[in-house]
Amino acid sequence: MKPSGIGGQAVLEGIMMKNKERYSVAVRKPDGEIEVKVDVHEGIGGRSMWAKLPLVRGVVNFVDSLVLGMETLTFSAGFYEEEGEEEPGGFERFLLKLFGEKAERIVMGFTVAFSIVMAVGIFMVLPYFISNFFRSYVVSNTLLAVIEGGIRLGLFVLYVVLISSMKDIRRVYMYHGAEHKCINCIERGRELNVKNVRKSSRYHSRCGTSFLFIVMIISIIFFIFIRVESPVLRVAFRILLIPVIAGVSYEFIRLAGRSDNVLVRILSLPGKGMQMLTTKEPEDDMIEVAMAAVEAVFDWREFLGYPLYDEEEGEEL
Repeated sequence: MKPSGIGGQAVLEGIMMKNKERYSVAVRKPDGEIEVKVDVHEGIGGRSMWAKLPLVRGVVNFVDSLVLGMETLTFSAGFYEEEGEEEPGGFERFLLKLFGEKAERIVMGFTVAFSIVMAVGIFMVLPYFISNFFRSYVVSNTLLAVIEGGIRLGLFVLYVVLISSMKDIRRVYMYHGAEHKCINCIERGRELNVKNVRKSSRYHSRCGTSFLFIVMIISIIFFIFIRVESPVLRVAFRILLIPVIAGVSYEFIRLAGRSDNVLVRILSLPGKGMQMLTTKEPEDDMIEVAMAAVEAVFDWREFLGYPLYDEEEGEEL
């Protein structure tokens, strides 16, 4: 395996691929054509050195991925808006008047912030309160921390299973599989074509699903060893330690994406197991969209570092 450094996500009927500051969004439009947009996204850290520090870069990249994900998802959804859409409501007109062209970006920022708050509440704080019901029966704080972690994992898996049952989400997961297959195809040294992508794995160590799963596991370890008596402080620590947990989890995912070490691969297996739910085998036309997104921002021929030949004609490409 040769790590490429590229990554992405599935959007509505398409794929976003990011290579350093450049990213592309390829969308299969209703008429069957593939629309590709290429742009630059430096993120909240930009080129500053602090944003590249270990642990810190994990938090920065997580927030950046949420912001860029919302932007690209909005772009892809624009091709599927129903005709005769209603005029903006009073609140939308107020925002446009107040913020002008920045209104959409500000609303997106609030949406990302709200999503983070909800995720923290459901997956970090709620499991603590649920585990408190066992406090009268369990003396060991270590066992309580494990129970809390098990509840947290259970809620996460339940959430993934529930949204996987939605028809539209299933197609997004098929595009998610196409994204992974394209990256695996390149990183395993294969020419990027539909045939090679088709036989590549839909599981990848650097997947966001694996990252979230590792966050759950790392949180169990943290809360086993970090103990306070005050219930208020327990909740506060679960919130304040989230950036640290995210930073540690990111470093592991980053290592997993660059290493073929046996131990690292074994530790990555549970996260890849979760990808059985969040990725599906794509159709060939979905693979074509993913390939278009890759080729817009990444020179895979140069990356592979050797001349490519047409196997049927025996000629150099």
